[in-house]
This record gives sequence, C-alpha cells and structure tokens, in this order.
Amino acid sequence: MSKVLRIGTRDSQLAVWQATLVQDLLKQAGHASELVYMKSEGDVDTITPLYALGVTGVFTKTLDAALLNNRIDIAVHSMKDVPTQMAQGIREAAVLKRASAKDILVYKDDAFPERLGYTGKGWTDLSSVGSHTHHLTTSHTIATGSIRRIAQWRHRYPGDRTENLRGNVNTRLRKLQEHEWDGAIFAAAGLERIHLRPERSIDLDWMLPAPAQGAILIVCREEDDQAFTSCQHFHDRETALCTHIERSFLSALMGGCSTPISALAMVKESQVFFEGNIVAPDGSTKASVEKTIPVTEAGDLGIRAAREILLNGGQELVDQIRKTGLAADGQG
Repeated sequence: MSKVLRIGTRDSQLAVWQATLVQDLLKQAGHASELVYMKSEGDVDTITPLYALGVTGVFTKTLDAALLNNRIDIAVHSMKDVPTQMAQGIREAAVLKRASAKDILVYKDDAFPERLGYTGKGWTDLSSVGSHTHHLTTSHTIATGSIRRIAQWRHRYPGDRTENLRGNVNTRLRKLQEHEWDGAIFAAAGLERIHLRPERSIDLDWMLPAPAQGAILIVCREEDDQAFTSCQHFHDRETALCTHIERSFLSALMGGCSTPISALAMVKESQVFFEGNIVAPDGSTKASVEKTIPVTEAGDLGIRAAREILLNGGQELVDQIRKTGLAADGQG
C-alpha cells in the first residue's frame, strides 16, 4: 500500500490554494495526501524589501529544508520563487499547466489608467511620443516589493515614485487601500486563483514577467521515486519547456534568483516565441532580446538568448546589478 504523501506548503491563502490543487490532482490519480503548513522567512519578515533581505529562496528554503529532513514528501512552490540552482538532494517532480504570466495594476481612481496611457483597448506606444512626456505634469506613486517591476515601471514612467509593498496578496490589497498610493502591481495568477482580482485592475501588457511567473512547481527528494512518479500524472510538458527556457536565461545571466531580469517563452504552432530583457534598477536603460525557433531546437534557447543580450548592452547592466547587490524578487 502506498504511503500518504505529506505536502508542504506556506500558510498563506494563495499557497494553500496551490497545495490543495496538488492534493486534488493526487487524489484523482489515486494517491492519498495531507497538507503540512509552514511559514517561510519571507512570510515572517513582511517589512524589509525583498531585495534587501539578501538571500535567494526566501520563500522556498524552509519547505526545502523540511523536505530534506523528511518532515514532508513534496513541496509546492510558485515556480518564480524557486532559485535557478535548487538545493542538493531535491529534484523537480512536476510543473503544472501555467496560468496567466502577466502582471496587473490594481488602482483606485477610475481615471488613473487613462493618465498612464491606457485607452481601454490597449496601451499607448510611448516610444512614439517620448517616455518623459507621458503624463506631463503629474507624478504618481506605485507600490510593489519587486525590483523587476520597479525597474520596468521607472523605465516607462521615469517621473513616478515607487513604494515598498510586502505581505501576502490579501495584506497587500489592504495596504493599497490604507495608503495614499495610486496603484500597486500584482501577478495576475495570484489574484485570479483565489478570486481576489479587483474590478479596478488592468493587465500590464507592456511589462515582461518574471521567469516562470504563473507556474506551480512540485519538488521531492531525489531518491523518493514514489513521490516523483505520483506527480508525473499531471506534469505539463509545454509549461515545463517554457519555464525552463526562461529560468536558464536568468541563470545564464546572473546565476541566482530573481532580479530586474524578465523572460517569457510561449509555444505556438510548433514554434517557441521568446522575449527577455534586463532593466537598470533605476529604469534608465534596458537591453532586450527576442527569438523564435522550432520547438525541436529550443532546448538551449534560454542560454542562447542570454549570450545574445550580453553582447547587445546586457553585460553592462548585469555588472551594474551585481554592484548594487540586488537579489530577491519572488513575491506575486
């Protein structure tokens, strides 16, 4: 008789939703399981900006330690929170089918999107009018704990201010209402999964997401074949391919967890469409890369894209990021 699999999860509403989804998928495949709740370092400290914590895996290492200590059998992570170099003794058991990879803006004033250049049908191409003239006389305040989102927002809206925003999605939505901020940035998947996306929100189609944003990763111990096999029933190969391309792009550039580096790979008609960028932390400069190749040739696409962007302005930005010591960016 197979054992009851112990599923490790953070205790936030979103994390529990993700773990419960995995529990349901295991049940459908005929495997019994139970949830084991924990708090990560990132959950305990909700004040310090993520990049100032100075560690990778701030949301994942507590669960990984429990896994290696045999307190749990599998751990469920938001894949974008997982360091590109996983802990020794841990392997990927499954990647679930991806939800939306987009970032969204939650705002208070109905007129705010128009002031940003959103027409209701899409975003104005500010490159045609000059990014420094987008809202002329008004400076806005946007809240986010993500250095990647800060960098991209400042690149598009250099006159705006950003404020640090930490905590689970429920806490961040509440803080937005309590503070004199114009809006805050969230991952679409996080709010949509637990049905918390406000009516006053819009997709930031111009903002490239974090590598593996919107995907859920399940990990297990390397030697635990039962846990691995149990999760293979719902492993999504297309999502795995795309997220691995994005994470290899990140790894080839920085070798660590999230930074002002963004990437998105998508499969359409047997082709992989890839876009990546690096943005200076202050938003002043950006280097980008786009590539389209057949799925059959996409195994090393992330590495190839990283090499290309380094030769086209990316190396100077990577050096700048390393000097600042910026690191974690994992929160949705």
